[in-house]
Amino acid sequence: MKHDGVRRSDRTLTAAGVGYVQSRGVRGGAIVNLDEASDAIAQAVERAENVAGVQVQSVTVATGGGALTSHRISGRVTLGARAISDHDLVRAIQQALTQIKLPGRRAAHILPVAWAVDSQSGIRDPRAMFGRVLAVELLVVSVSEAVFQTLGACVERAHLQFDGVVAAPFVSALAALEEDEMDLGAVCIDMGGGSTSAAVFAGGSLIHVETLPVGGSHVTADIARGLSTSIAGAERIKTLHGSAIASANEDREMIEAPPRGDDPGAGPVIAPRSLLKGIIAPRVEETLELLRDRLKASGAPVEPGAGLVLTGGASQLAGVR
Repeated sequence: MKHDGVRRSDRTLTAAGVGYVQSRGVRGGAIVNLDEASDAIAQAVERAENVAGVQVQSVTVATGGGALTSHRISGRVTLGARAISDHDLVRAIQQALTQIKLPGRRAAHILPVAWAVDSQSGIRDPRAMFGRVLAVELLVVSVSEAVFQTLGACVERAHLQFDGVVAAPFVSALAALEEDEMDLGAVCIDMGGGSTSAAVFAGGSLIHVETLPVGGSHVTADIARGLSTSIAGAERIKTLHGSAIASANEDREMIEAPPRGDDPGAGPVIAPRSLLKGIIAPRVEETLELLRDRLKASGAPVEPGAGLVLTGGASQLAGVR
């Protein structure tokens, strides 16, 4: 990001450089091979440095893994006969923070959800108001301490300083949602390669995060198994021909995939495109159904008629919407 690239007026950032490499050493949003993941991070950072023309010293990792969870806590303090000040806000937040008990976990975000003064709730900024009691509700988003330490070791192995983690669904939502979507209520679903996550907004605030260790790489693996082709071949077919919904002439339209293995005499795998849809659709449906059930079970107060916003690489698959 450029030094002068932050525009708070319209909540935009100007990127100085971007680096993409194929994900390695990560499965289901979790690191399974430290060396491979570290190499991938180093290569991505190097490419971004080359584009931006600067050297990166430290990084913050956006993660959808680490068993991300969120829960709410509240705090309340009594007020004097004067206007509410920053000091009163700090007192209320500190009172709420005394309730945080996260054995084996680390807080990634502590965010105000809403303020209340006496019986009036849903206040965005209570400063300069008058009342007897000030209350605050906070959302604590936490990550597994072991995963946090592993991410740190992975980044440091790439000769970078580890500044911490942010929740991928939260930062994806900040990038993808408009202000009125956050106000009216929205669920932003980030469909990545190894995981699918959701950020729920209401009243302008983040109120819940949810993650699943299922993503686009699982669709690729299903295609590779279903068509007896290689992972690379399955990824190419998914990108070029993949769809989660039926299309015209799909029974007559044939697709060609490379054979799996190293038999020089093996011919290409040829199958109707309808077979591809029959593999992709169940996995996409299952992923979204699992996410729906998790959101219901969480009790997150999703606004009636809340908007649904899809983002992430796996959401680009035709028919996901």
